[in-house]
Amino acid sequence: MFLILGPVLNLIAGFFWEPDRQGVTAGTLVALSCACWLVGLIGLYDRLRNVAPRYVAVAMPVTVFATVGGVAFGVQSIHEGLFDASHATAVELLNAYPFAAYTLYWIGGPLFPLVLFGLGLMLARLRAAPLPVAVLLCLGAIAFPLSRITREASIAHLADLLLLLPFLYLGLRSRRGEVKAAASDREPVPVGPSSPPTGDSRG
Repeated sequence: MFLILGPVLNLIAGFFWEPDRQGVTAGTLVALSCACWLVGLIGLYDRLRNVAPRYVAVAMPVTVFATVGGVAFGVQSIHEGLFDASHATAVELLNAYPFAAYTLYWIGGPLFPLVLFGLGLMLARLRAAPLPVAVLLCLGAIAFPLSRITREASIAHLADLLLLLPFLYLGLRSRRGEVKAAASDREPVPVGPSSPPTGDSRG
């Protein structure tokens, strides 16, 4: 559910953008989207842990930090609306506080699409999802920062849709316990609530 709700809220937020900023409503939806996305991704990582433990060990904390950056951008959009400031003005003011700017925004923010791109590559490598799903996820991860840099609503809608489609698939399959993953030299094995306990060969 949360794997779907995260990108859905992110998509809806794009329709509330204001001419020179995202605004209070969009910022709120972005912050809520990040929270839902984090819960969903943690659940997905948990189902991939037995076939990609090193990846999950790195991806989990990076994802947490990345979503903190996403929430920070959402809160910034709320403040822009509260104080009637444009996005350009807010960025200019933020540059006076380099510690906050770099930790929360210029490092934390861009990490989120990188996390999604890495997830797409890993899903393809593990055969945990059909290749088109992994490709859509990677394309959405590339388009996402481009849409936020250009501030073009049409590009943002396209990027958000590219991200929604693969997560819609992953979310629905996860609910049915059908997410699969496999090492390159093994047959695909189910990963989820219906998986047999480790070492049980009775299947």
